[in-house]
Amino acid sequence: MKVAIIHYWLVGMRGGEKVIEALCEMYPQADIFTHVYVPEMLSDRIRQHRIIPTFINALPRSHKMYKTYLPLMPIALEHLDLRGYDLVISSESGPAKGIVPPADALHVCYCHTPMRYIWNMYHDYRSSAGLITRLMMPPLAHYLRMWDVTSASRVDSFVANSRTVANRIKRYYGADSVVIHPPVDTKAFAIAQPSELEDYYLMAGELVSYKRPDLAVRAFNELKQNLVVIGGGEMLEELRRIAGPTVKVMGSQPFEVLREHYAKCRALIFPGEEDFGMVPVEAMASGRPVVAFGRGGAVETVVPGMTGVFFAEQTVQSIIAAIQSLAGTEFQPDDIAGHAQKFGRDQFFQKMRAHIDGLLAEKHRSL
Repeated sequence: MKVAIIHYWLVGMRGGEKVIEALCEMYPQADIFTHVYVPEMLSDRIRQHRIIPTFINALPRSHKMYKTYLPLMPIALEHLDLRGYDLVISSESGPAKGIVPPADALHVCYCHTPMRYIWNMYHDYRSSAGLITRLMMPPLAHYLRMWDVTSASRVDSFVANSRTVANRIKRYYGADSVVIHPPVDTKAFAIAQPSELEDYYLMAGELVSYKRPDLAVRAFNELKQNLVVIGGGEMLEELRRIAGPTVKVMGSQPFEVLREHYAKCRALIFPGEEDFGMVPVEAMASGRPVVAFGRGGAVETVVPGMTGVFFAEQTVQSIIAAIQSLAGTEFQPDDIAGHAQKFGRDQFFQKMRAHIDGLLAEKHRSL
């Protein structure tokens, strides 16, 4: 069986790329198509595959400024020649599902979220953009929305990474979906001994505005308690400017450093609304509780009173109240880590294989 995997861009190893790694393990014969390809930023597992970039990859400074070429990406996807492939799996949160699949192929879209910058977070992105971008966004987003809805009809089956995303797929595309949580490598983390725990909270992940890392920094400035921030992104320097003496902004770190900080922290702080959110699951796999904003994917992974606490508003005071409530709750690290195993790689492999194999069998019966 010839398999094609379509991913929006391969420029780092974030949550979407962890899904691609798992799909590569499921389908070692698969070819990968993407808009932009930066080999040195990817895992060996992904680089072992034949990777075919679209013409976006050859445009000036595309490896750094790929998002500026968003209006050209629909054309680039439709230009891909997928004749001969039996199974096409698109990985969607940027433009990926809009390929023209062969008439007799099965097209499954694993949707991390419909493009947030033209749908549910359009006004957030526009309000924080520069003047020229703010002026250009309305007509470009209108064009992209029409194409995005039209291209949804080229998908045979949507798989959502959370119930939150399943609701967006229904709202924006009018399509049903199956929820299969993404694969978290829960076995890569370990529980620290009580004597090894240290007096700091942790915030980890990409430091971008919609994740609201600034709220956590300001909350710990006010609390005068220790916060360690691990991650890179467009807000890194801003967070370093506003960080008080009890906040340590470390930037991007190797996995072993992140793993150690997960295990030894008092709790993870998760102030953003995520589509799913692998970071809270990784912290829980380390036996540590999570203080999370009570919306988005976190409500499907964090169990109040057992694995963490929620705060209701994205404000400094709401975060502070949640941290203070955490001190009065006793958590069992083994129970927290046991809960995290429900979101491990095994569940992803089992459910994705069963879903795709069922669709292929149904397709063959109809021929």
